[in-house]
Amino acid sequence: MQPLDRDPHLWRIARARAKFKSHLVTYLLVNALLWAIWYFTDGLSRHHHHGFGVPWPVWPTLFWGLGVAIQGLSTYGFVSEQSWSEREYQQLLRDREAGRL
Repeated sequence: MQPLDRDPHLWRIARARAKFKSHLVTYLLVNALLWAIWYFTDGLSRHHHHGFGVPWPVWPTLFWGLGVAIQGLSTYGFVSEQSWSEREYQQLLRDREAGRL
């Protein structure tokens, strides 16, 4: 539920950022747990490597991390379609003012 006295656009951005931060903390805690499990089971013996000779927690850390990175870039406006649209719109305004349109 959105409070009535808040700007809807800013509230949407704030919620997206809070959701990203929560996802990032979950990612860090779960991956720390996965690496601890690996270390105290396979890691101490050093002779059990699964999948191309690398520790198994590399795979969830890598692929989930890619998802978290994309979410972060999108959340903070580096990859969002809206920011691209805004840039294109601003470029069109500049082109029109310069007489190129």
